[in-house]
This record gives sequence, C-alpha cells and structure tokens, in this order.
Amino acid sequence: MGFTGLHTARQFLDVGEDVVISWYQTWREPSFIKDEYKKRVQIERLDVTAGHDVLDVTRRHKVTGICHLAVPGLAALSPAEDFRVNMLGLINVLEAAHLFDIKRITVASSQTVYTGVTQGPFREDMSLPVESRTGTEAFKKAWEILALHWGERTGVEVVMLRLGGIWGPLYHTLASPISRMCHAAAKGVPADLASGRGGVPFEDDTQDWGYVKNLALGIQLLHTTEKLNHKIYNVGGGKAVPNRDLVDAIKHVVPGAQIELQPGRSPRWRPDGHMDLTRLESDTGYKPRFDLQTAVAEYIDWLCVNPF
Repeated sequence: MGFTGLHTARQFLDVGEDVVISWYQTWREPSFIKDEYKKRVQIERLDVTAGHDVLDVTRRHKVTGICHLAVPGLAALSPAEDFRVNMLGLINVLEAAHLFDIKRITVASSQTVYTGVTQGPFREDMSLPVESRTGTEAFKKAWEILALHWGERTGVEVVMLRLGGIWGPLYHTLASPISRMCHAAAKGVPADLASGRGGVPFEDDTQDWGYVKNLALGIQLLHTTEKLNHKIYNVGGGKAVPNRDLVDAIKHVVPGAQIELQPGRSPRWRPDGHMDLTRLESDTGYKPRFDLQTAVAEYIDWLCVNPF
C-alpha cells in the first residue's frame, strides 16, 4: 500500500489482473483505486519479517506473481533493525515465491546504485562501487546480488528493477525538489527548497525523473512480458532533465508559481546523468504515457483536489 505499490496495483488492474496488496503501518485509500478494495483488490496487513505470515498470504490468495516494492525508510530504524527488516523481509518474500512455484518475482532496486558512477548514461551492465552513501543504496546493491544468486539456486526467475526519480500523486516525504515545487505551486505559496536535501537546487543540475504512472507501466510490463532477456532493468524517465525545465513545466501550468533556483550547476552534477532504457524498451515495447509537461499538469491538478 505504498506510493509506488498502489499505482502499480492500479496498472495491473487495468490489464485484467486481480491484486493482493499488503500494508503494515500506513493505510491509504486514494480515489483511483479505493473502489476496488475488497473486490478485485484484496488487502492484507502483513509484516514481511514474519515468514509464516508471508507464506500464509501467498497460499490463501493463490498468488501467481510477486512484486516486492519495499524501500528502506530514511533513518527510520537503528542500523541493526534496518538490516533485520530489509534482509529478512527479502528472504521471506523470495522463499514464498520458491515454495509456491511462482514463475517470476520482480524486486524494486533503485537508481541510487549509480550514485558513485561519475558519468552517464547509466546502463545495467556498468560496474558499481561497493561504497554506498545511503541505506537505500547499500540495501539495493545487496538485494541485487543476493536475490539474483538466490534465483540461480532455486530456479525462480528474479528480475531487479532499478526505479528512478519517482514522483507523482501520493508521494508524501517531499524529499525530492520536483514534489516540493509542485506542492507549492498547487497551494500558491513560495517553494521551500532550502530545507530539502542538498539545499536550494541549481538550475543546470539534472535528474532522471520517473513519473510514478510511467514507472507502474514499466513494472507491469516487466512482470508480465513472457520472455525477458536480462535480469536487471532500468525503469525511469530515460532523460537528464535540468531543474530549470522543471520550473518551466510548472509555470506553464501555474504561471505565478514562486520558485527560485541557484544559477549554474553544483559539484554533484554528472554529464548525461540519466538511466538508459534500451533494455526495457527492447524487451517489453515500453513507451511512457506521460512526458514532463503532461505529468506536471496531472500532478498539480491532483494536488489541488487532494491537498496534504
């Protein structure tokens, strides 16, 4: 019942699949899916660290495929508890796939695995540094190595999804600058960018931004396409978008939006800093449904109706 999970569940519904979604601490009923609750969407409260409960949910609902879209919380747990929850949760979900003869399990990795790479485009076959700046980067690298090894030993097809720059309806942490900008524009207030991670963004800094509905489509295609040629796929925007382009797109929708950026680019800027989507496009026929302008317009419209 997370941000990406609910949009992905909606995408599966749209292609004719019934869905079981799990929740643990946060309950959400967004308008785009709540009418299907207890109909085509079954809901289970589930702690993925409880192995028997994971197996029980899989058995009772006769699950035929699993999308594991968990992400480590930002400094939410102690280092030891963070490790226990993330690693034990992964093991339990993988073993459920094994014991119930599930053909394919797709597991959310992240574009943060490319943090130590100095120049893009970022491709799935690149060598990555062992060092990690954040818990998300560390756990996702570890998940890729361990889950793919587990898949080789069990015969279950494991597909890792390097999800990039996710933003859009339901995003609630406001850690990303594009979300802060859109929220401020929808509310008609100046964008508070100084208190975000990294401070006020630079105009020329770029990011691979993946609108959540585009990513949900990519996840669904990678889960349901009969034959895949790889085990790791980038799923993102596929473009290095300058921050000034974000501001222009927002002001196209809200001309009076109050957004101030720093000129130039920061030391963190990387040439061609985006994920290459060739694998995803070639193997699944993926084409994004939203470009930056239409995504910004839809997101701001949604925020105006669903303020939080």
